[in-house]
Amino acid sequence: MPASKHTARPATARDELDPRIVRALSHPVRHRVLVALNERVASPKELAAELGEPLGNVSYHTRVLVKLGCIELVSTTQRRGALEHHYRAVMRPYFDDAAWAKMPLSTRRALFDHELDRLWSHTVDAAGVGGFDHPRAHVSWTLLDLDDQGLNDLADVLGSTLDRALEIQAESAGRRAERGDNGGADLRTELAILHFERAPKPAAGTTAGGRRKRSAGRS
Repeated sequence: MPASKHTARPATARDELDPRIVRALSHPVRHRVLVALNERVASPKELAAELGEPLGNVSYHTRVLVKLGCIELVSTTQRRGALEHHYRAVMRPYFDDAAWAKMPLSTRRALFDHELDRLWSHTVDAAGVGGFDHPRAHVSWTLLDLDDQGLNDLADVLGSTLDRALEIQAESAGRRAERGDNGGADLRTELAILHFERAPKPAAGTTAGGRRKRSAGRS
């Protein structure tokens, strides 16, 4: 997904992904772990509770991500006679178009489903607390009719937009550092750009979900 088409790459790297990393992140649990560790430092136990997955399963996938260099250990905490390990991500969960195209369709759909669920949840939560009240908040919906070249051109624009958004974030961090502002960002925002093929129009007599409407009369 260009703008959130899960590309796992270092923030400054532009080379094609190592095939080992593509295979590692093609598993939905590993991908979810990496996404979570891009947002905060956490232990497998904390991640298991957050993701609703068995601790053993999350611990295994965490070890795979460590081995592949996607995450790193940052601290350990003594918990009831055992050590709890805390990790952070060192790679963004974003695939470039070439790597994304190599993944099985079923895997791409599973990853998209997870990201869309998160996006919808965050959108609803933000709307409930005035998250779209800022005069420069943006919501748009545009229907397009494109040929293959147009689709490719637009995908490139969206990828460039994401790269520029990350540059703007780095510039903002630099300005805050110059001001001596250690309290974090003035505005905590989210950017989502969706571009997809429209579903076909339902045939006459069916609903959008494809189920045929029942007659109001007796059958």
